[in-house]
Amino acid sequence: MKQIPNIFTLLNLFFGCIAIVFALQTESIIIYTSDEFTSSYNIPEKLAFAALFIFASALVDFFDGFVARVFKVGSDMGKQLDSLADVVSFGVAPGVILYQLLRISLISEENGLDASVIWLLPAFILSCASAYRLAKFNLDTSQHYGFKGVPTPAVGLLIASFPLMLHYSGGLININQWLINKWVLYTLIIVLSWLMLSNLPMMAFKFKDYTLKSNIPKLVVLIIAVISIPFLKWLAIPVIFIAYIILSLLLKNKTTT
Repeated sequence: MKQIPNIFTLLNLFFGCIAIVFALQTESIIIYTSDEFTSSYNIPEKLAFAALFIFASALVDFFDGFVARVFKVGSDMGKQLDSLADVVSFGVAPGVILYQLLRISLISEENGLDASVIWLLPAFILSCASAYRLAKFNLDTSQHYGFKGVPTPAVGLLIASFPLMLHYSGGLININQWLINKWVLYTLIIVLSWLMLSNLPMMAFKFKDYTLKSNIPKLVVLIIAVISIPFLKWLAIPVIFIAYIILSLLLKNKTTT
């Protein structure tokens, strides 16, 4: 019985590995150019598949902790294993997605095919920040009902939403000009890495009690999610992410105790 949570954790890792495989198989990028060098491109579907497996990792990541609490079989081994799996699923896999988005951005520019790979490497700054944030979390025993810094899975899911918005936006909004822009992507890498490494108080979706007053922020995030997803589709993920940060900071004295 005590190994059941670890099985969920390893499934998280397994899905993260599959996400990396899909993210690396994007040779089908096609750039169409004109005489004036206006270009268009396709977003490889396998990049979207990679993103979906990151979301699958998040689902089983939730259940490993839930199962451990239900059966009261949490362990130090499980805690370390969970962080190792999270590094792959929410650190390395999103880093590879950012690498591919930067690659698409560069090759859609004039002379982009000749650009140095050095321009793509900042994608893995986020992966390194994810690993550091998870190690920091494991050493801090005070983060029971809140976090110091934005949790790595939240950032990983945000990054995973990018190819899904690009591939399945359905014409809801022209997001391409923002997500296929190297300067926007570099800025996001810096900001998201800083958010993970910071000591900003972030709420966790664990319940210290079940009173309405103490759980209003969590309910507000849930309501925002329920309302935004049908209308905004994958664009709802950034909206939920921003709402989560704002509500956490508004309750900064209560989120890490």
